[in-house]
Amino acid sequence: MNFEQARFNMVEQQIRPWDVLDLKVLDLLMEVKREEFVADAQKTLAFIDTELPLSNGSRMLQPKVEARLLQDLDVEADDKILEIGTGSGYVTALLATLGKHVYSVEIDPAQKDRAAANLKKAGVENVTLVEGNGLHGHAAQAPYDAIYVGGSLPVVPEQLKAQLAVGGRMVVVVGDLPMMRALRIKHESQGVFSETVLFDVVIDRLNAIDAAEPNRFSF
Repeated sequence: MNFEQARFNMVEQQIRPWDVLDLKVLDLLMEVKREEFVADAQKTLAFIDTELPLSNGSRMLQPKVEARLLQDLDVEADDKILEIGTGSGYVTALLATLGKHVYSVEIDPAQKDRAAANLKKAGVENVTLVEGNGLHGHAAQAPYDAIYVGGSLPVVPEQLKAQLAVGGRMVVVVGDLPMMRALRIKHESQGVFSETVLFDVVIDRLNAIDAAEPNRFSF
């Protein structure tokens, strides 16, 4: 398989049409080799427009969803980044290439080890992997300039908002089937946050403990 052609087709046929037009992000997607973050049996599937299963039962997001969230997070070179849900380590590598340092929290120790091996093989060094419940974030290194949440949640997590620096941004998918929305949360000033709806999408729940469910009416 010609991986470079497949990567080019992924960018041009899936990602650009999904309003990912930031050249910095598009160039990055051509640079970081997605096939190095999947199992050997999945390498020919690494660029198709679908979610890919991971060994622990969770799934990599579609390439276009990863790219759009990355673009809307607007990572800068000096940013300290918190990633919730390390998964394969692919998005971790993208974030690390854009920013200064990534702290990535993964609840599954075996998956964390697999991601660590993938990142080492790819030569990504400015990453610290942390085993823990992503809903708690990683307060030891807070505040963060950017937070990327790699799975859906019922509501915006207040514990993560509290770990955003003033001026910091978070991208997170919230809601329930059949309707979920990707949101961009920005810490505008001390204790004041803005919320922007980015797009509608349905993705798997974040692998976490005690994700708070919103209040619902019963009849």
